Amino acid sequence: MSVVLRNAQKAVPVRRAPLRRAVCVLRAALGASRFDVGLVCAGNGLMRRLNGAYRQRPEPTDVLSFPFHEVAVGELPRPRCRDEYNLGDIFLGVEYIHQQCRATGEDFDGVLVVTAAHGLCHLLGYQHNTKSNWQQMYQKEVEILEELNRLTGTSLRPLTAGLF
Repeated sequence: MSVVLRNAQKAVPVRRAPLRRAVCVLRAALGASRFDVGLVCAGNGLMRRLNGAYRQRPEPTDVLSFPFHEVAVGELPRPRCRDEYNLGDIFLGVEYIHQQCRATGEDFDGVLVVTAAHGLCHLLGYQHNTKSNWQQMYQKEVEILEELNRLTGTSLRPLTAGLF
């Protein structure tokens, strides 16, 4: 199935092809290659509106995930028909991420990929609202990023190492 990537902002140049390829590898590492994923690169305005509408936090953020299915942590959906082979949509706050990378000196393209990995985990039910949930999600992010690193020669790690 496909990863559909849409760049809905103009503030920051996004290297779409490498990002899309990385998300395909991450999706495969989750065992979800047969599911579609929507990926939207968004500016601060759209992220502020979505974050306000869905999380009551009217401020830009790095990532918002909207699962198509409700699943138990780490479980793949069980589609009943072809139209249900969809994990959901991930909105990457690329303008926000770019601002953070400029402040910290981190590699923008790498952080985009790691943030997409985080969003994919959210689509499969992972959360980080408790220490136990965070540990489970962090471990899954490490696992899928290690697979990406093995295949691409990168050395990406989750960004949430010190959350708890």
